[in-house]
Amino acid sequence: MSVTTVRLQAEVEQHLEAIAGRLHRSKGWVINQALLEYIEKQQREQERWQQTLEAMESAAQGKVVDANEVHSWLNSWGTENEQDAPRSGN
Repeated sequence: MSVTTVRLQAEVEQHLEAIAGRLHRSKGWVINQALLEYIEKQQREQERWQQTLEAMESAAQGKVVDANEVHSWLNSWGTENEQDAPRSGN
């Protein structure tokens, strides 16, 4: 495990100490947990952005599904005649 030094604002330090005390954990543990959550969130946002770019490119290439087909599919959910998800024509 590596060591990184961080300068914290006084207010952040006070909150950090309070949280660590409440959880009976070290400040380092709390910081690690917070950073892990932040990194995971950033990775999810990057993945969503990449998916958005891919979807935009797909739509620009005409790979789309008719809205009526989507509505029909959604309306079939939970019925005896549930349909397969519609696919683009291209």
